[in-house]
Amino acid sequence: MPEGDTVWQAARRLHEALAGKPLTRSDFRVPKYATVDLTGRRVLNTIPRGKHLLTRFEGGLTLHTHLRMEGTWKVFGAGERWRGGPAHQIRAVLSTTDRTAVGYRLQVLELLRTTEEEQVVGHLGPDLLGPDWDPERALANLLADPARQLGEALLDQRNLAGIGNVYKSELCFLLGVTPWLPAGALPADRAEKLPGLAKRLLEANRDRPVRQTTGLHRHDLFVYGRAPRPCLRCHTPVRVADQGDGSQERPTYWCPTCQTGPAPARGCGSAG
Repeated sequence: MPEGDTVWQAARRLHEALAGKPLTRSDFRVPKYATVDLTGRRVLNTIPRGKHLLTRFEGGLTLHTHLRMEGTWKVFGAGERWRGGPAHQIRAVLSTTDRTAVGYRLQVLELLRTTEEEQVVGHLGPDLLGPDWDPERALANLLADPARQLGEALLDQRNLAGIGNVYKSELCFLLGVTPWLPAGALPADRAEKLPGLAKRLLEANRDRPVRQTTGLHRHDLFVYGRAPRPCLRCHTPVRVADQGDGSQERPTYWCPTCQTGPAPARGCGSAG
């Protein structure tokens, strides 16, 4: 599930594979850009911005992509068989003499002028893994609507950029509150810790192939994906429920003993 750490890793893979080299092939398999050919343009860099990827080319062009729930960029060597899904799921191909980057199931793909990047990422809050990180501003954003559920506020990329369903659930567990707690009801001492804790979690995982929040050898995550198994702290069965208005998939995990605050009465013990 792509979150800020996953996108950071994808940006690094693309940058290491393509940056500084001219394209020998470009293929955009979406109607709007089907006739666009960037062959010959040098790739300048790829940077992450929250959950967004910006790949810049000479001549002032940027490819903006977003992985959403199922998208991925795969990088292959010359002559290597592509593995990432069936061909009909490919949305973009960028090749140099020795590497090919293939974008599968990309839900957002658009070309724009590099000078216009703020039109697609300017709405984002401080990036947990970016140079613009500002913990005071991030916390002020989260608490600006005190009645809003904390989990929903954490997922709102306008507040701070990089958190998805996994880190939302894990952060709330580590703070000892449910994701349905109104943001304004978060105790002041825990609110003060929240931005720094979120940043440490993403920074610790941006170089790991498997996310780890527990520090335990045999268990990677405290609550996410664990229902109905016992909580690692108190052994109460972990519960799961959707959060939000149902327009997006928001599986939310919590321990009813270790976390205080409101929770759905119909939360179940398994994701199914």
